[in-house]
Amino acid sequence: MTTPRTTERRRIDPRSAYARPPFEQKRPGSGDVDALEPRPDHGEDSYVGSGRLAGLRTLITGGDSGIGRAVAIAFAREGADVLVAYRSEADDAADTVRLVEAAGQRGIAVGADVSDEASCRALVERARDEWGGIDVLVNNAAMQRPRQAIEDITTDDWEDTVRTNLSGPFWTCREAVRVMKPGASIINVASIQAVHPSPSLLAYATTKGGLVTFSKGLSAMLAPRGIRVNVVAPGPVWTPLVATTTDPQELVHFGEGAAFGRPAQPAELAGAFVYLASPESSYVTGATIAVTGGEFYS
Repeated sequence: MTTPRTTERRRIDPRSAYARPPFEQKRPGSGDVDALEPRPDHGEDSYVGSGRLAGLRTLITGGDSGIGRAVAIAFAREGADVLVAYRSEADDAADTVRLVEAAGQRGIAVGADVSDEASCRALVERARDEWGGIDVLVNNAAMQRPRQAIEDITTDDWEDTVRTNLSGPFWTCREAVRVMKPGASIINVASIQAVHPSPSLLAYATTKGGLVTFSKGLSAMLAPRGIRVNVVAPGPVWTPLVATTTDPQELVHFGEGAAFGRPAQPAELAGAFVYLASPESSYVTGATIAVTGGEFYS
């Protein structure tokens, strides 16, 4: 089995690694990766693996695009098999699986609604049936609905956000630990919003803060069983979730407030996930790795 090596490792100046184009969505409302301009970089042509996750069986929710796709590519090129869960973008999920298989690993795409308890249970059961167990679970799927005033947040808005961003990870974690063995790892995806909430993302930020607390508590609960639980907290990242939920006039300025003056590309998050999934982080649990472009996570 070989790992694709499409480019040499190189030093990157974060101020100029990616040109600062005007960000836009070519087909408003579409969550398709190809609807974004510029097209997000998931590491297709840059991530170089070295066998750090060889033989691991992984499950990534929201793995069809954005951060999830970047993590799937990196995991596969590090030697892991990947089950990609997606909600509606079947074509994007199929593209992710194709990239996993191109790395010489087994890839599967499974439609799942993580806001539904039964769907989360079925997703874990599918991973168990396909892989025989789960070594790494990445809870990445999320939703947000910007609202400018609390009066504008409907009960459906609130409950859908909570069920997707907080209840979903709870359900997948609860089911996954049944098929995990010592040495397994759970990685939950929070956000800079957990500590610096934007008023227009009140519901989203609340769930991300809750997810950090949940992860800390779960890490202590599972440590005696040899299962680690950690968090990656991104700052601004150029993904379909952002593009479909941001006003076009604001979107062109997305990420300008970061220290480097730009948002991250999904590929720039992948290394944090690989570290937390690998044996290199065997003594790390209950931690949050903030990948925020210089915005302080405190």
